[in-house]
Amino acid sequence: MRRIFFLLMALMIFTSTASAQSKKILYVPIDNRPVNFYQVVQVAEKLGYEILTPPAELIGSKKFAGDPDKFWAWLEENAPIADSAVISTDAMLYGSLIASRTHDLTAEEILTRAENFKTFHEKFPYLPIYAFGTIMRTPRSGSNASAEPDYYKTYGATIFNYTVLLDKQELEKLSGGDKQALKKLEAEIPKEYLDDWFMRRAKNSDANELFIEYARAGVFNYFLLGCDDSARYSQTHRESRHLTELGADLGKTVFQVTSGADELGMLMIARAINNSRKVTPFVSVMYNEGDGADTFPSYCNEPIGISIDAAIIAAGGLKIPAHERADLVLAVNTRENGKTFEAAVAKKNKLRLRSDLKTFIKPVKKFLDKGYPVAIADVSFANGADNALMKQLKRDNLQFKIRAYGGWNTATNSSGFLIGAGVLTKFMDDKDVAELLITRYLDDWAYQANVRQEIVGASYGIAGEGNPSDLKEKLPSLEKLLNEKMSAFANSNLRLPKHWRLEDLQFRFPWQRTFECDARFKLAE
Repeated sequence: MRRIFFLLMALMIFTSTASAQSKKILYVPIDNRPVNFYQVVQVAEKLGYEILTPPAELIGSKKFAGDPDKFWAWLEENAPIADSAVISTDAMLYGSLIASRTHDLTAEEILTRAENFKTFHEKFPYLPIYAFGTIMRTPRSGSNASAEPDYYKTYGATIFNYTVLLDKQELEKLSGGDKQALKKLEAEIPKEYLDDWFMRRAKNSDANELFIEYARAGVFNYFLLGCDDSARYSQTHRESRHLTELGADLGKTVFQVTSGADELGMLMIARAINNSRKVTPFVSVMYNEGDGADTFPSYCNEPIGISIDAAIIAAGGLKIPAHERADLVLAVNTRENGKTFEAAVAKKNKLRLRSDLKTFIKPVKKFLDKGYPVAIADVSFANGADNALMKQLKRDNLQFKIRAYGGWNTATNSSGFLIGAGVLTKFMDDKDVAELLITRYLDDWAYQANVRQEIVGASYGIAGEGNPSDLKEKLPSLEKLLNEKMSAFANSNLRLPKHWRLEDLQFRFPWQRTFECDARFKLAE
């Protein structure tokens, strides 16, 4: 009897230890921006997972590329105690997303770094690897392309238009005018610049081809490849077609190419968690009337419906038609005419309730009345929330009745992060869900759609060196103003349930620019 007792105790200890170990996920983010780093960890930790990340000083930032060699050393050191690994291939090849656009690495150096994944898998064959990478972006112009080679500032628009026609001619017959324009555009771009730009992209594509082979060989449990800022026709879209064809035999449960970049880490963390729990979340999708799923958002190379379907699969979920059976009902706020605008354009992003919002909010209320777990993908604007929608959610006291919200950047950034986080809220209590909602409301609504424009305007009236892309000497004054504006917005617009209150509100510019804001707070009872 005594022997049986000790055997049972040993079994309980072993089971407890195995369970604790199973909750550790290694995570190498694409860089240290909040949406790629802190906010992803915030979601996973609410489910009891320990997200192990490299030391903060090693992770890529605006001015620091990140250190792939030290990332590999960290991974090997921590692999024995982990249940799975979610790894940015851009971080492991170049150091970070920005570094992937400007590096001077040789093709041999990049492929050697890529082959480290196979070596790592051979050392730790029991560790599932959920890898995510990007196809390099094709900015429309050089005016907003601060993280591109210097020549892109001058020739960015020309290069973009040139690749539009290169892509287009492979899909359809060019008109005589288009053929002439193609020759003219090529002649306008110095050959050394065009060669440099295409050569860097070719190196990235070669590495992605190898990663597709790794997915085929089982080195990766899953490989998710995102098209960084793109368009219907562009070099990014052109390369994505080739890579999609290359991996077409693998099936979407092993490999996908989709539109987006900054949401990929959240999607792979969600997949790792769902796989470890052995669950497949059911997701139903409701689009607003009008173009709906066929909406072709800015910065994207495919209709939003295709991107959302891909994100659901990537997160380990299954799209179903029956809202009543869904673990998450995803309501997608699109405009009736399928157009998207910039949230920063005040004359477009007004508080007045549009007719297409009325048709959207009505079914959302019905779903909530029936007790369905509703998430809202707010994609009618890029780079911020729809102010009219948010005003109505506040007026109808729906802010904390939904389970998840997303509206912070491009349509796929917003909907993809939302889906990754949203499918996990089934396992969270109301307070955890509220904290995630507050993070999104502060980032997507308060900052991106409203306060950011005030900060940008104020920056020009502050003495000292600096501009919205690099605040420099203006940083302390603008962060002080940021905290004042954000706190005031939160106090005026968030209708918290009576037993909760916000404390320790703190805001900063993590990359010393106005594009993103890091919002921190404590939700007290």
